[in-house]
Parts: sequence; structure tokens; C-alpha cells
Amino acid sequence: MREYFLIACVAAGVTFLLTNPIRHLAVATGWVIAVRARDVHEFPIPRVGGIAMFGGMLAALTVAEHLPRLQRGPDLQSLRAILSGALIVWLAGVVDDKFELSALTKIGAQLIAAGVMVYQGLAILWLPIPGVGIVALSPLISTLLTVVALLVAINAVNFIDGLDGLAAGVVAISGGAMFLYCYRLWFSYGMESAAPAVVISAATTGICLGFLFHNAHPARTFMGDSGAMLLGLLLSAACTSFLSQADPDALIQQFGGERATVKSALPMYLPLILPAAVLALPLADLILAVLRRLWRGESPFSADQGHLHHRLMRIGHSHPRSVLIMWMLSSLFSFGFLAYSVLPVTGTALSILVLGGGGLLILVRTRAKISGQ
Repeated sequence: MREYFLIACVAAGVTFLLTNPIRHLAVATGWVIAVRARDVHEFPIPRVGGIAMFGGMLAALTVAEHLPRLQRGPDLQSLRAILSGALIVWLAGVVDDKFELSALTKIGAQLIAAGVMVYQGLAILWLPIPGVGIVALSPLISTLLTVVALLVAINAVNFIDGLDGLAAGVVAISGGAMFLYCYRLWFSYGMESAAPAVVISAATTGICLGFLFHNAHPARTFMGDSGAMLLGLLLSAACTSFLSQADPDALIQQFGGERATVKSALPMYLPLILPAAVLALPLADLILAVLRRLWRGESPFSADQGHLHHRLMRIGHSHPRSVLIMWMLSSLFSFGFLAYSVLPVTGTALSILVLGGGGLLILVRTRAKISGQ
């Protein structure tokens, strides 16, 4: 565990240290976009946090390559594929943060990144299907599912990046849940194919925590599309890397039968239903936003103030409390889904009740405060 804690700390430390100088450089060079109609802040704020995040990721992966346990153990080839895809979407995001690219141009960059990763062997090869078992995928279906998973995760994170600290906090929660699950597979069941996912999820969590020091309300800098697309890709790619390397037959032997394997392997659905299970709120926001804009006859990629976090603020929640509510609900989905794969049904139900009760308490206290004003 110490090695991966070190990876997370390096990612957090480098991101934290780089963000402020990059922010000052952006202000000095005029790299600050004016306040847009959909924004909730009042003054122009640099959107260059993604540059510091990328630096934190590179530093964390460099450290990971020199750790003794990782050098003599698992194959980390998939990390190179993930880095290739991350570089492409990050560069597209940096250009967008400066010149505001069209939505189709960004989608094109995301497709190229997904294609490069699939070409290097990072693809979903099989799925655990309840009631059916382990299902191997044809090359065409495998490629399509991998690309869709990457695109949905990237854009779900991008859509939720609308309040100070919201996207960074949600992804940190998601990365933490993913880290715990993959770490358990590696060290409890000896599945070295989970190693790349452990490294990536640890680095992703660290990046987000380091950036939150600058992005929590009131934010001094934003991650921009470069940071949001990078985080979405890292989360999805961490899950996909496992499904591209793990042997399903070995899983069946470890878990003692195909039925038990399907239940225990449910978090492996995260490459496909990552936004539904770990980023449930961003996905719901994404779907509602697209339907809302199509209903009005607008482009599904146009911007507005109808996102879930905007609605929370309109009904009376403060900026920080709206973010806290979204964090709590993301934790409910992320760790509830994780608990279901490792705990009896009663344990899962208790976990959900505890988390749900905490969220309800927050909502009630907020309502009481608003009513008393």
C-alpha cells in the first residue's frame, strides 16, 4: 500500500505546486477567458489547471516505473497506451481552453485518442453478464464498446465541471473507489492484471486532491477542458486496462464459480457504466442536458444553466453546499456499488442507508437553514 500512497502523494504534490505558477503565467499572458452566460462566477478565472494535472500525472507515472514492486512484477505496457490517449485529449483540451474549439473537433480528438488506445491493445475483451456468465466479445463489439465507454466518461466529467471543486471532488471519489477495488483484486487474489488500474486510479485520485486546494470554493483556477477530458479518460482507461488483460477463467477459479465471479466482478462494468455507477450524477446530467437542448431545437453541445448543480443553487443551496451534496451522492453510488461486490446484501444495504441518511441529513439541515432566513 505504501508504494501506491507514494504515487498518489507525488501526483497531488506536483499538481499542487504547479497550479499556482501556471495560473500566474496565464494571468500575465492574458490567457483568461471572459465570464460566459452559463458560468456561476463573477470574475474571469484562468482555465489552465489541466496543465498542472498533466504534470502531476507524468510525475506519478515516472515514480511508478521506478518502484521495486512494479519493476519486478506485473506488465505495465497498458500504461503507455493510456498515456498516448491522455496526451491527445489533453492537447486538444489545452487548445480549446485557449481558442474554444467546436464540440465536433473535440469529439474528433477523443475518437482519435480512443483509436490509438485500442490499437495498442487497450480494449474490453469480455463482460460478466448476470444470468449469463462471462461473455467474450467479438473484435468489432469490443472496439465499439471501448470507444463508447471512453467518450461517455470523458464528456460526463466535462459536463459536471460547472462549480468550484465539483468535478475534481467527484473524480477523486470515483478514483478512490476504483483504487480499492483493483487493489483488492491484485493483492487478495494475486491478479497482476489489475496493477495498471491500481496505478492509474491512485494517480488520478492524487491529481484531483492536489488540484482541489486551488479549485475549492472560491476557486482561484479551473481545470478547463484539458483537465476534465484528461480525468474522464484516466478513469475509464483504468477500468478498461483490466478487462483487456485479465483472464476470465482465472477469475472463475479465484471466486469459486461463474455465478460468484459475475457478482464479484460487477465493478468491472465500470468501463461501460462508469458514469452510471461511479459518475451517476454526471451521466444523468449529460442525458438530461442533451434531451433538454434537443427539445428546444438547440444543439446537444450548446451551453446553458440547466445542469443539476445549477438547479441545486436555484432552489436555495449555497455554492459549497451544492458541491457537498453532489459529492455525497457520488460517494453513495461509487462505494455502494463497490460494497455490493464484496459484502453480503445486508452489509450493502447498511452502507447505502448510512450514506443515504447522511445525505438526507445534509438536505434537511440546508432546508431548515433556508426556511429560517
